[in-house]
Amino acid sequence: MPDAFLEGSSAQPLPSQWKLLRQELLKYLECFLIAVLKDCKMSAPPNRTEAMWQDFITCLKDQDLVFSSVLENPASYLLTKTAVSRPLFLVLDDNFYYQSMRYEVYQLARKYSLGFCQLFLDCPLEACLQRNSQRTRALPAETIHLMERKLEKPSPEKNAWEHNSLTIPSQTYSSEVSLEVTELLLMALENPVKYVEDNTEQKEADRIICSTSVLHKADQTLRRIVSQTMKEAKDEQVLPCDLKILAEELNKLKAEFLEDLRQGNKRYLCFQQSIDLSDVISFFHYEKDSITQKYFSKQQ
Repeated sequence: MPDAFLEGSSAQPLPSQWKLLRQELLKYLECFLIAVLKDCKMSAPPNRTEAMWQDFITCLKDQDLVFSSVLENPASYLLTKTAVSRPLFLVLDDNFYYQSMRYEVYQLARKYSLGFCQLFLDCPLEACLQRNSQRTRALPAETIHLMERKLEKPSPEKNAWEHNSLTIPSQTYSSEVSLEVTELLLMALENPVKYVEDNTEQKEADRIICSTSVLHKADQTLRRIVSQTMKEAKDEQVLPCDLKILAEELNKLKAEFLEDLRQGNKRYLCFQQSIDLSDVISFFHYEKDSITQKYFSKQQ
């Protein structure tokens, strides 16, 4: 999130807005990747948030990846020798606490047959709180606690797309760790994600086959999540009148998710190439948290 965007806003974006802004940044990254792969100028996307785009360009300039805009076309940027050299590693430094967030990046790598890997820095909660307190713009302590509870660590045994993952303690550094990181990067570089051809008819057939079994499991799982969330709300002493509204909103969200699965809509599951229950649950948690946050925050 660019500083310019935050300075121009009187309030922090809502969780649903963060999701849209993160996806917009991925579009900017895709613009850069296209320019690198085609060895051409990078053009600004037509629909963009100007403050975010300029912050993205500044980041690329700081990494010596693009020159200033072309005089005859201010929305175009020439790549530097660094950008077109090989190998080129792009590091996305973020918390990516939901698997669905990381899956969006994986899909981008798959779309252009690029290498993909994950480096998870396992940091104790106490250390996170201490480091956060030293930031210029420190987050509320309860936000750090909430993120620690919601964090979905890489799970290679469950998700095949996460097999190129490495977990290291964030407070540990040694030559062995450095070697492991180097090996992870080389493994990703030498084994790019295979491009999946966009076969609309085949995907629709696969969706119908998969949805039959996934739909039932999703219904059961989402029911449990809603029930557990309502229990947590009662434990947080949310007012009875708010509990009723919260239950209605969560059940409506559950119904909309299940309808997405039935019809193959793109309202919530817009990044799904195939139906996977773990991704459905991750997306549901994301939307659910954006709803519950406004009720739980009243109790702070």
